[in-house]
Amino acid sequence: MRKRARFVLFVAIAGLALRLLFLFSFPAVTDDSRLYADIAKNWLQHGVFGITDNGVIKPTFARLPGYPAFLAFVFAIFGADNYRAVLLVQVIIDLATCVVVADMARRTVSEQAGKVAFLITALCPFLATYSAAALTETLEIFFTAAALDFAVVGLTQLDKRKILPWLGCGAMVGATILVRPDGGILLASVGVYLAYLLFNCILRKRPYAAMIRAGLIVAAVPLAALIPWTIRNLHTLHRFQPLAPRYANEVGEFIPNGFNRWTKTWMEDYVSVQEIYWNVPGEAVDASKLPDRAFDSAEQRARTFELFDAYNLDHDMTPELDAGFAEIARERIRAHPLRYYLGLPVLRIADMWLRPRTELMGADPRWWEFNEEPRWSFLSVSFGIINLLYVLAAMAGAVRGRISWAGLFLAFILIRSAFLGSLENPEPRYTLECFPALLVLASAAWNTHVSGRL
Repeated sequence: MRKRARFVLFVAIAGLALRLLFLFSFPAVTDDSRLYADIAKNWLQHGVFGITDNGVIKPTFARLPGYPAFLAFVFAIFGADNYRAVLLVQVIIDLATCVVVADMARRTVSEQAGKVAFLITALCPFLATYSAAALTETLEIFFTAAALDFAVVGLTQLDKRKILPWLGCGAMVGATILVRPDGGILLASVGVYLAYLLFNCILRKRPYAAMIRAGLIVAAVPLAALIPWTIRNLHTLHRFQPLAPRYANEVGEFIPNGFNRWTKTWMEDYVSVQEIYWNVPGEAVDASKLPDRAFDSAEQRARTFELFDAYNLDHDMTPELDAGFAEIARERIRAHPLRYYLGLPVLRIADMWLRPRTELMGADPRWWEFNEEPRWSFLSVSFGIINLLYVLAAMAGAVRGRISWAGLFLAFILIRSAFLGSLENPEPRYTLECFPALLVLASAAWNTHVSGRL
């Protein structure tokens, strides 16, 4: 950075301008944002990690403490509900992510690739979009990038038996888990890659003690970070709950597992998440928006419509209705197991990776129908092309680029993608945590074509 101060300064200013553009044009404060803020304020002002229910603060474990702690810190300095301050701090954190990704590329590809990585990360509109949203993504992406960078440093220095990089990696993995429970996928990915290296060392009869030491440290530090949270849940809520529940539910809250399983028998895109899945429970569902793939027969279609007609009477998913959806799900899975276990997960993964990522900007999720104002259609198509270029560049970098420890990045992308394919709600933001790894791979592809001009 010192050698190329002018380049770093210009790119940093461009990255800051892009993020401020989204902050002032498309600031996002969602229902999730307000829930996190409610927990943060109760924790800050009353010492209770809980949600407000009819004026009463009730302890909760529906959300992990990482993001509420961040909000409480910002609110303590700038005032409660000061979302503008939250987003400005997130902009700074996101710019720090650019530096971390550049460092990874520098260490694993070349110094020139580090410059490319800094440029394409600073100008990445998808990271910039979520820096302007009061959601967990910006923190999660930064901690993920830092964990991977520490892992790269540790792998480079394995022969020196240094433990500090692995302590840093474990701490950053622990931070990802405390922000979002799916941060555990990063821990699994690092573990799988270290196990692969260990197996190679054993086969080639090379020393492997450093590999085992690294694995133990990376596993122990995040698990230790979860101990206070687990003890709190045991003491306060009398539940062994090291992570937040899968559906962010409270103690005793009914979860419509039958409906969720039925959803997975046909769900393949984000549009249906918005139009159907998010409405249950609490809002009416227009069953006519269900795609044809949601039914295997006219009789099954009629039964599904009857269930939604009953649901729409009071917008409550009762155990009886849930059992009806569960029965249809069993029939569909039994008739087409490959579709359920392989075909649909692959399509959900593809949708999450290739969607234009305009969900925070008010663009129509059915962008390909071109039913809205031309400017929104243009934005959706442009973002779709940009996203595709990032993905194709990462694929080219993985195949043709000379990247040290590339398996670490690929393991994380593949394992996380496989996990996301198992979910019934394919939301594009879930793949953003993979972008630090993806951007390093992309920098290797663009290294020889761009770096000479920087």
